[in-house]
Amino acid sequence: MRWLRRRVAIPAAALLVLAAGPWVWTELGARGHEHDEAGAPAAPVTIVLGTGVEPDGRPSPRLAGRLQTAAELVRSGRTRVVLVSGDGSGESGDETGTMTAYLVNLGVDPRLIVADPHGLDTYDSCVRARDVYGIDRALVVTQEYHLSRAVTLCRGEGVAAEGVAARCPGCGTAFLAGKAGRDFFASMKAAWDSVRGRAPAVTSPPDPAVAEALKVNAG
Repeated sequence: MRWLRRRVAIPAAALLVLAAGPWVWTELGARGHEHDEAGAPAAPVTIVLGTGVEPDGRPSPRLAGRLQTAAELVRSGRTRVVLVSGDGSGESGDETGTMTAYLVNLGVDPRLIVADPHGLDTYDSCVRARDVYGIDRALVVTQEYHLSRAVTLCRGEGVAAEGVAARCPGCGTAFLAGKAGRDFFASMKAAWDSVRGRAPAVTSPPDPAVAEALKVNAG
């Protein structure tokens, strides 16, 4: 029986290590590059990652938290331009249109907001920020449970990203536990996308919108 237990335990432990490897990669890749809102460094551009939109067209509570954090970064002078990146025609609605309108309602100058409606997942948002919008340094805003994966993916794709943990209304213990579990498994796809250099789902020619917005806010 001891021999049998060993024969079962060793492969099980190996599988656990393999499964945890991508999550460890995201945690180590983001180490030293995650900040709270008050301690966020300065960067010319802030990338806000999209998430669900409510049926009435309002941002979901978590999306609103990300946008409120980004608006504060603009107000405090720590960033000059906001790139909202999400699914412009997703099942829940137009994420980037909703994000833009909400930022404007928060007082952000619309000339300083650029929308990428083809940031269909975190990896695509990072690659398109680099290839389409020419971003090589940015703050990345999302909730803490998603932040390590987002920062590691962007840094792995050549964007010197510093993560800023967004406000998280309604994020109770059970909710955060569920999100942490989801992100554990999502890190596997993230690592595979990064290793094979997957092309984003939508490719686009270079867009000067971010560079032009930076000229508007050159101060």
